[in-house]
Amino acid sequence: MDVQAEVIEVLNGIIGEDISDQMDDNLFDSGLLDSMATVELLLDLENKFSIQAPVSEFNRDEWDTPNKIIAKVKSLIG
Repeated sequence: MDVQAEVIEVLNGIIGEDISDQMDDNLFDSGLLDSMATVELLLDLENKFSIQAPVSEFNRDEWDTPNKIIAKVKSLIG
């Protein structure tokens, strides 16, 4: 499984644009992700990768760029 490609696909679907050239851009500061999109992102990632990413444990600083999201998902996959 190509985690990076799968995460980018999920992000592109939520954001509605291709973010593959913005891998280190802060998605919150740029306005591409907000609180509602974050919940959708976590649910989509949980379903796709069979991981647990509870909103209650969500730390925005750990999930604010596509590269950080990919690293976080990889760490949760184990």
